[in-house]
Amino acid sequence: MNNLLRLLSDGCFHSGEELGAVLGVSRSAVWKHLQRLEGECDIELFRVPGRGYRLAEPISLLSYEESSVVLARFGWQLYLRETVDSTNAEAFRLLQSGTAAPFVILAEGQTAGRGRRGRLWASPPAQNIYYTLVLKVSDGPQGLSGLSLVVGLAVLQALRRAGVRNAGLKWPNDIYADGKKIAGILLELTGDPADVCHVIIGIGINVNMAASAVEIDQPWTTVRAQIGALANRSELANFVSESLHLYISRHAEHGFSALRDEWEANNLWQGKLCTLSTGSQQVKGLMIGVNELGALRLLVEGQEEQHFSGGELSLRLDHDS
Repeated sequence: MNNLLRLLSDGCFHSGEELGAVLGVSRSAVWKHLQRLEGECDIELFRVPGRGYRLAEPISLLSYEESSVVLARFGWQLYLRETVDSTNAEAFRLLQSGTAAPFVILAEGQTAGRGRRGRLWASPPAQNIYYTLVLKVSDGPQGLSGLSLVVGLAVLQALRRAGVRNAGLKWPNDIYADGKKIAGILLELTGDPADVCHVIIGIGINVNMAASAVEIDQPWTTVRAQIGALANRSELANFVSESLHLYISRHAEHGFSALRDEWEANNLWQGKLCTLSTGSQQVKGLMIGVNELGALRLLVEGQEEQHFSGGELSLRLDHDS
C-alpha cells in the first residue's frame, strides 16, 4: 500500500498501466489497491479517463532510510509501521517479545491513537507524526523526574526548527501554537519505577492534517497551517529524534533542575489564572511555574503556594486571563 501511495504522493496523474508496471501487478490489481486507499485510509483520489489517477493533493510519507540513518547515530533502532493501533501499544508488544531498548516506533497511521486520561488521539494516515521512543531507566525516580516536561521542550525545539514560530508549552504535556494545540505527549511506564523500568514516550504532532479529516473537541492547528506549506513529515520526525537525544542526554546528566529555567521561559500560562482538576476537586490559582522536580506551582488564594504532580491532572486557563 505504501509503495502505491509513494508513487502517487507527488500529486500528479499516473495511469493504471504505469502504476501496474512499476509495482509489478495488473491494472485490475492497481484498481483494487486504489479502492482500499480510499475506503480504508480515507484518501481522496481523482480519476480522469485518458490521464489516470492522482491524489487530491500531494502528501508527505515517512522514510525508513532517512530516519534509520539519524537514529543509528544514537544507537536507537527504528521500527516503521504502515498502520498500528497505537505506537505506544506496539512498544509494549515489542518489549514483551524481548526487543531491547532504546528503540523508536514510527507509524503512517493509527487506528486507536491515545492521549492523556484515555482520550482518543486523531490519527489519519500519512498526515501527522505518530512517534514512540522507548528507553530503559535504571536510576529510579531521579531518571524520571521532570522527564515529560523535558520531552515537551525537545518537541517544541523540533517544531521551531521546522518553522513553527509561535509555539510554547502547556503544563504538563502539551505544545500549543497561536493558542491552539499542535502536539501532545503521553508517557507510560513498565517495570519498577523505583528501580529499573522502561519509559514509553509517545508523541503526536499535527502536521498536514486537514480540518475535514477529523473531529476534535478543542482548538487545534498543524505545522502546515503554521508555515503555510506542506510539511516534510520524515524531516520533522528526524528533528524530533535529534532534539530528544539532546534534551534527554542533558536530563540524564544534570537532572530537570538544569532545564527548569528554559521550560518556564516557554511556559505559555506563566503568571496567568488557571484551574487545576484533580479528579475529586478543582483548585484555582496563579500559575507561577514548576519546581525542581517538574511539579506545577500554583499560588492559591493569592497567598499559599501549592505543588501538584501526577498523570491524571488537567490544567485549564481561566477566562479572566
